[in-house]
Amino acid sequence: MRLVFAGTPEPAVPSLRRLIESERHEVVGVVTRPDAVAGRGRKITRSPIGLLADEHGIPVFTPQRPSEPEFVEQLRALAPDCCPVVAYGALLREDVLGIPKHGWINLHFSLLPAWRGAAPVQAALLAGDEYTGASTFRIEKGLDTGPVYGTMTEKIAVTDTAGTLLARLAEAGAQLLEATLDGVEDGTVQAVPQPLDGISYAPKIEPEAGRIRWDQPALAINRRIRAVTPAPGAWTEIDGKRLKLAPVDMVEEQLPPRTIDIRKSGVYIGTATTAVRLTQVQPQGKRMMPALDWARGARLEPGTVVE
Repeated sequence: MRLVFAGTPEPAVPSLRRLIESERHEVVGVVTRPDAVAGRGRKITRSPIGLLADEHGIPVFTPQRPSEPEFVEQLRALAPDCCPVVAYGALLREDVLGIPKHGWINLHFSLLPAWRGAAPVQAALLAGDEYTGASTFRIEKGLDTGPVYGTMTEKIAVTDTAGTLLARLAEAGAQLLEATLDGVEDGTVQAVPQPLDGISYAPKIEPEAGRIRWDQPALAINRRIRAVTPAPGAWTEIDGKRLKLAPVDMVEEQLPPRTIDIRKSGVYIGTATTAVRLTQVQPQGKRMMPALDWARGARLEPGTVVE
């Protein structure tokens, strides 16, 4: 099939790469979000999907909105049979949805109808789900409501962060997406409406969601830190200064909530239940470092509490 691929961030790269290498399909264009300022140097940066398309000489389109008349005409001219989508990051209007013969097929990183929305992997970790997965579905007007072609499941490890889990789902999901497109072309797969029960939503994770509330149970804190790692990142404040946190270790000891205890074995913080041990931390303007090295350099007073 002639494909126009829509995607933006790194997790979309395995899918585009797999389709470029496919002997059955031809990627005739790529749609991605406009180049944006990124990094400490604040340089204008191409999206990971745009960079991969450039490497292979595939035309790249970066409309501010995919409903722009100029882009709509460009898409019609490409005459795609299908438009696969992975984390594109913009809503598609009905006039655009109707252009490809087989519609727009989205790879979503959850087992729909669970965790519809922008941050399904983070939501699964926050909720303590034992399993998650990926789904391919045909995009329609509603938010991730379209009929599902196929799914794959993935067990969530106790050490998983959003970054590690999403990386695995991106690779496995790329296989699912290719298999779905093969089946659509052959007429061997049919989209099935999503069930009406089991619906849940995963809104975009904002930076404030990474702030750790130490009066919560240790398990909830552990899940939150893993869910926002690597982005937007977990953080707390000590003496008015922000401190970024890597995933923590669960321990059996108890400390008063928010209280820091520094020992030879590590840096501990009390929660509503048992304490947690910090592993790596990042002070403002510095790199990640072992928590004990930071604590020694910070010269914290005994009984210091986090804010």
